[in-house]
Amino acid sequence: MTESLLPVSPIVKRRFESSVRDIGGKEEKSMSAKRKYNDGPIDEIEFIDDFLPSPEELAFKEDTVKVTISLSKSSVEFFKEKAGLHNTAYQKMIRKLLDSYVDHQSRT
Repeated sequence: MTESLLPVSPIVKRRFESSVRDIGGKEEKSMSAKRKYNDGPIDEIEFIDDFLPSPEELAFKEDTVKVTISLSKSSVEFFKEKAGLHNTAYQKMIRKLLDSYVDHQSRT
C-alpha cells in the first residue's frame, strides 16, 4: 500500500486496509476448488416426484386440533427461520407439511 500525502488516523487507515483485503484479496480455497468429473458410465437414474410443498406453500389456514408433540431442536429452528422469512407461524408450516404428507400417503 502506498503512503498517503495527508495524515490519516490509524482507525481510518485500518478500515481502508480492511476494505482493500475484501475487494482485492485472494479468493478462498472453496471458490477456487475445481470439480473433478470422470467419463465413466452413469448408473440408471430413478426420478422421484417431489411431493413436499415449498415453504411458501406451507403458509395456509385450515381447521385445526391442538396436540402436544416433541420435535428435534434442529427441525424447530429450521421452521422458525423459514417462517420468519415468510411472515407466518412455524407451527402452521409444520401443520401444512404434515397435511401434505398425509394427503400424498392417502393417494398411494
